[in-house]
Amino acid sequence: MANHKSSIKRIRQSENRRLENKYYAKTTRNAIKNLRSTTDKTAAMELYLSVVSMLDKLAKKSVIHKSKASNLKSKLANYINTLA
Repeated sequence: MANHKSSIKRIRQSENRRLENKYYAKTTRNAIKNLRSTTDKTAAMELYLSVVSMLDKLAKKSVIHKSKASNLKSKLANYINTLA
């Protein structure tokens, strides 16, 4: 167990951040799954905008790497372009 007040606080903060990051990452993954299961192009475009926003926020907060966010956005855009 930690002996210093600052290390105890740091443990508390890191646990809270971990749970928050886990929630937002899981929410984004679910949104991506919903987008990939959509077959209507107009609905997919609406979902795409919200998913891109989520990915950018995760990359900004370093929950995921910015390159991973870019790769996911690119793949999703390609998927939407294949829809008729």
